[in-house]
Amino acid sequence: MACGKNFALWPALLLALLFAVEPAGGQNVAPEESAKFSAGVDLVELHATVTNRKGAVVEGLEKGSFQVFEDGRPQNIRIFQHEDVPVAVGLAVDNSGSMRPKRKDVTDAALAFVRASNSHDLMFIVNFNEHVTFGLPNTQLFSANRAELEAALNGVPANGRTALYDAIDVALAHLAKAELDKKVLIVISDGGDNASHRTLAGTLDKVERSSAIVYTVGLFDEYDSDRNPGVLKKIASATGGEMFQPAETSDVVRICERIASDIRSQYTIGYVPSNSQRNNAYRVIKVTATGRHGEKYLVRTRTGYRASPDGEERLP
Repeated sequence: MACGKNFALWPALLLALLFAVEPAGGQNVAPEESAKFSAGVDLVELHATVTNRKGAVVEGLEKGSFQVFEDGRPQNIRIFQHEDVPVAVGLAVDNSGSMRPKRKDVTDAALAFVRASNSHDLMFIVNFNEHVTFGLPNTQLFSANRAELEAALNGVPANGRTALYDAIDVALAHLAKAELDKKVLIVISDGGDNASHRTLAGTLDKVERSSAIVYTVGLFDEYDSDRNPGVLKKIASATGGEMFQPAETSDVVRICERIASDIRSQYTIGYVPSNSQRNNAYRVIKVTATGRHGEKYLVRTRTGYRASPDGEERLP
């Protein structure tokens, strides 16, 4: 079921065709069993990772375990799922000159992610230094073939500077071409941006309007003056993703396996905002989860979205 270009906001007439009346109780329900909406109302969709205080992923929660707040106001959850669904995944890999000695570990990590993924996932590679290029042939948008993805990762020599913001912009636009609802971008880089035409502010705006979850991996050298872990953390946090900063480059394999597991264990939550205005304002989202015995869990999801006016183009 395709989601369209707007960030997690689905037109109500389409929803009316796809969704039936929501059943009572807090059980997991498939989208076609969920709520029926009236014309002019949109749905916000979130993908949430739930962990306990020790950092272990919590599964098996029901709809009633969750509360959603938008700008501090409680929202009515209309859609709730917890199942492994196919995902569109972009791997944006830094190929600047300083990445040359790290290339093998990065390639091994990306392939570890492929092995741990759903066989129906759609993937693509974006290689970037001061230029941004796609690893797969122009005639091939996505692939799940290990050999093809390995060739895509190794197709560009490591040299030049780093156009991080340009790479993220291009990758988000490409993700919009996937017909899968769930979209993920993984960015692996060892420095800050020193070559992009885009700005950080523009990149953050694109991220806020995107439905993609962004995970970032910073392979920073201690004495690199261009390194900027704060940027990678800010981009990831805004989308409900996570930023990793491994002590050793070889740790990136384990990290990519963890990201794959994180994606597979997420809850999907949908709600119709009580504030129906489309004034381009940023709406802050908070999700809480409570166990059967009152235990409080940590929920990582998108921190908000921008309520863009109808008809305005958004990415993806």
